Amino acid sequence: MPLALYALTVGAFGIGVTEFVIMGLLIEVGADLGVSIAAAGLLISGYALGVVFGAPILTAISSRWRRKTVLIALMVIFTIGNAACALAPTYETLMLARLVAALAHGTFFGVGSVVATSLVAPERRASAIAVMFTGLTVANIAGVPFGTWLGQEYGWRMTFWAVAVVGLIALAVLAIFLPPDEQNPEPQDWRSDLATMGRPQVLIGLAVTVLGYAGVFTVFTYIAPILTQVTGFSDAAVSPILLVFGGGLILGNLVGGRLADHNLDRSILLTLLALGLSLVLMFFLLGDKSLTVALVGLVGAAGFATVAPLQMRVLEKAEGAGQALASSFNIAAFNLGNAVGAWIGGVAIDRGPGLAALPLVAAVFPLAALALSVVAQRRERKAVAHAGAC
Repeated sequence: MPLALYALTVGAFGIGVTEFVIMGLLIEVGADLGVSIAAAGLLISGYALGVVFGAPILTAISSRWRRKTVLIALMVIFTIGNAACALAPTYETLMLARLVAALAHGTFFGVGSVVATSLVAPERRASAIAVMFTGLTVANIAGVPFGTWLGQEYGWRMTFWAVAVVGLIALAVLAIFLPPDEQNPEPQDWRSDLATMGRPQVLIGLAVTVLGYAGVFTVFTYIAPILTQVTGFSDAAVSPILLVFGGGLILGNLVGGRLADHNLDRSILLTLLALGLSLVLMFFLLGDKSLTVALVGLVGAAGFATVAPLQMRVLEKAEGAGQALASSFNIAAFNLGNAVGAWIGGVAIDRGPGLAALPLVAAVFPLAALALSVVAQRRERKAVAHAGAC
């Protein structure tokens, strides 16, 4: 893999830390700014909404720019946003700064996916996407715990200063190692891009992404109380178990990329099936501590094994100049799945079957995504066979 691809990985790492590190600093942020933990938690939701709405808008605005210029500009926005977070005097300004930082997220991964596939041979495109997304998985297993420790020891503002430094490093490596575009992208009417988004295959791909990731976050959002209140682990055991989850993310991400390079359609079906079955198994085996730890890792691996195939699927179905916009929409779809999963999990706890049943509730989503994918792939094969016969 070329060095330019690892430059994208550095940027993905910084963005991943920014998105998730706030989860470990809610108490410190709330105490410093005089808001409740619940209000501090809305900083996570605000960031997700920034990704959902910012990704397609920023991608459309920058559609005629050189892609290297776009990625560098996004890292500038990211760095400024995190510096603003560190300086924010009030809760409202911190929320605004989080929204600014979130603007870079979706477009970076969307445009970055297109650039990553252009850096390698056609048969390695999905693996290239997986390598870039490795930065996101490493952020979860290493960056977020370190950022949480830094914020608890030296104040939460220091964490955002550290992430801003990561942004500067990513900015430098992208400028140095990312090759310049051979030419400006051909002028593209935004209506043509939107027409690409209206293709049934693209819309189905986005729906599958939302459903698949809703399953992951229905459980992951509430993993700490599941482990302590249902399985019986101590509070101190949660962090080491989350490291197992993070290890699963890294492994699943790379395996998913390899599977997609061999057979994209089959990889989507296999990874969604693995995710659904691992969640069902977790439901039945939550009473066994050892098996629960193993299943936490398996859910992480299966969940992130879907990322490269789903991203590659949308890129293939978009084709041409609309790829960057479709790719950014798919990143927004991942974040929408996160939000939907967290909401459904909360409803299930408060008004439904309760905390212990969350894995079974979560399994419904990837299995529904699997069914939708099977139907879509069958229809595509029939359409191709019909076109060949004509």
